[in-house]
Amino acid sequence: MSRRVVTWASISIDGYTSGPGGPEQDTWLYEHATKKESAEYFEGVWRGADTAVLGRTNYEGFHAVWPGITRDPATDPRTRELGRWLDSVEKVVASRTLQEAPWENSRITRDLEGEVKRLIDEPGRDILVLNSASVIQALLAADLVDDVRFSVVPVILGGGLRLFPEGLPSSRWTLASSAALAHGAVSLHYRRA
Repeated sequence: MSRRVVTWASISIDGYTSGPGGPEQDTWLYEHATKKESAEYFEGVWRGADTAVLGRTNYEGFHAVWPGITRDPATDPRTRELGRWLDSVEKVVASRTLQEAPWENSRITRDLEGEVKRLIDEPGRDILVLNSASVIQALLAADLVDDVRFSVVPVILGGGLRLFPEGLPSSRWTLASSAALAHGAVSLHYRRA
């Protein structure tokens, strides 16, 4: 049985994964990610995966933050477990420009589609694409995604980086599950029909 490719992202009501000012100004995203309800829900997603695929921007951002969060004694146990998973999981970074991937268990690929096809055929659990819109878009275009999971956060950004831009090929999906989180976000899980 081949492994499943699962994408994960947080988006605004108007469909953006990052606002007009870029990641440095995405306080809405950080506020959502640090809510207890978000962490509880996301734990059910990442625990099923043993490979993470990221774009360069998310890889560098995660690496800059997570090792410190993981080692901070004030970090709550659930967040610390996520940090340990991020440290130990196999991380594949899709980049044309990155020259080195210093975070443990990381490697760079220049051939995203080819690498994901190889991963699918290897033994293991889910392959999780972590909040990297360009990687998600490329894998959707290559018809390599089995599950699309995302949280819709109650903000309108008015511009930025779209998760689903115009030009993606048509495809059909069925709703596998949905959850309303206490702070107003809605988490959705779709499976390829």
